[in-house]
Amino acid sequence: MSTQTTTQPLQFHPSADFKNRSREALADTKLRQNFRGAMDFLRGKRSAQFPDENELENLRDLGEAVRKHALRNLPQLLEKLETQLTANGVQVHWAETAEEANAIIHGIAVGRGAKSVIKGKSMASEEIELNDYLGERGITCVESDMGEYVVQLAHEKPSHIVMPAIHKTKGDIAELFHEEIPDTPYTEDVDELIQIGRKTLRQMFVDADIGLSGVNFAIAETGTLWLVENEGNGRLSTTIPNTHIAIMGIEKVVEKLEQVIPLASLLTRSATGQAITTYFNLISGPRRPGELDGPREVHLVLLDNGRSQAFEDAELRATLQCIRCGACMNHCPVYARLGGHAYGTVYPGPIGQIISPHLLGLDDTRDLPTASSLCGACAEVCPVRIPIPQLLIRLRTEAQRNPGEAVAHRLKGQGASYSLGEQLVWKFWTGAYAHPSLHRIFRWLATRLRAFAPKQQMGWTRFRTPLQPAERSLHDLMAERKGNRL
Repeated sequence: MSTQTTTQPLQFHPSADFKNRSREALADTKLRQNFRGAMDFLRGKRSAQFPDENELENLRDLGEAVRKHALRNLPQLLEKLETQLTANGVQVHWAETAEEANAIIHGIAVGRGAKSVIKGKSMASEEIELNDYLGERGITCVESDMGEYVVQLAHEKPSHIVMPAIHKTKGDIAELFHEEIPDTPYTEDVDELIQIGRKTLRQMFVDADIGLSGVNFAIAETGTLWLVENEGNGRLSTTIPNTHIAIMGIEKVVEKLEQVIPLASLLTRSATGQAITTYFNLISGPRRPGELDGPREVHLVLLDNGRSQAFEDAELRATLQCIRCGACMNHCPVYARLGGHAYGTVYPGPIGQIISPHLLGLDDTRDLPTASSLCGACAEVCPVRIPIPQLLIRLRTEAQRNPGEAVAHRLKGQGASYSLGEQLVWKFWTGAYAHPSLHRIFRWLATRLRAFAPKQQMGWTRFRTPLQPAERSLHDLMAERKGNRL
């Protein structure tokens, strides 16, 4: 079986390529058919899980309140979490950047002479490109989540935060397993494919030196890490190896165990249309004396990586309410047609459009906030009521803001899309409409000089006919009609 990792940077593609990748995705008929069918299926499953509209809205209110409460008290809750975890025997590490997080995890692995890591699902580890980082240093990382395992074999990145291989058909996976896993016959039987993957991964749980996982929620009061999953791979990767390393974004903390209940209900039903996932894993420390299983040491890496930037701004802080269900992606008309890889970031779709600028900076993500029709479908289904369209508008504003303008909370890459010429045009337009005399002059000139309207009008004429002023303005026509009536 091939488990080598690629060394090319896959987390991020230059923002300038986003439009080209979007065109390629739109031209890929098979990709569009795969995503359209998958999105329709997921939307239907979610809808079936919320037959009572009042129950859904009340649950969303509660979920939003829990997340907002946690974010208002984030510094204190993180300190409390560290204190409680330490008392439970968990070693807590703080990482301000992706580089620091990778170095911490690598240091733990080197200190234990580790050569292999088995991973449960973790978007935070995808965010920091941990597989590639460790692979370049001689430590093999194998994904144990079936979807993640598929895209790893294909040397790709996930195209969805909950269902990583959603862009692939059973035929694609059958061919991949046949080519990459030795002595594997070609079969498109889904049950057989699952069994092939399980059989291949089973021994790796036993042989791995380190198990690594993400964290869905961390409870400060008890020092507990909460993981939800369906395959059992998360439980195996966090209990069989002697060392368990968990990595989570700093925003995933909540105060009390009871507050996770509504979030878990919203998460599973919004993500995969399940009333509850197969496994709920609560980890509060390493193996105790007399216990027969479990890791002998547990580490938690708390990752910032730009989250503090969102936290500092009262409006943008709502970005951190996200519980990573993917519902916004499933209902987004843009994502449903492009797929995840076109975005070029670990977090695609609406949630990626609002969180990636904090993780990577607006210089590298300036086109993402504009890849939205602002239809509001994402906000309508968000289980914790993140006002995504409002945040997209704010990020567009920051990308267009003068780079030298002093603001209370400066975003990394402020002014990435700033254009002096465009700003002058808008000032002229604003002035023309703010002063009646200027507007009359502008209207008169526009109708008389209509023949000189440019044939190429930036992005507008890429898919539309050129705009051209009418021979006579509406104001003139109404004035003439009024005169005729008199």
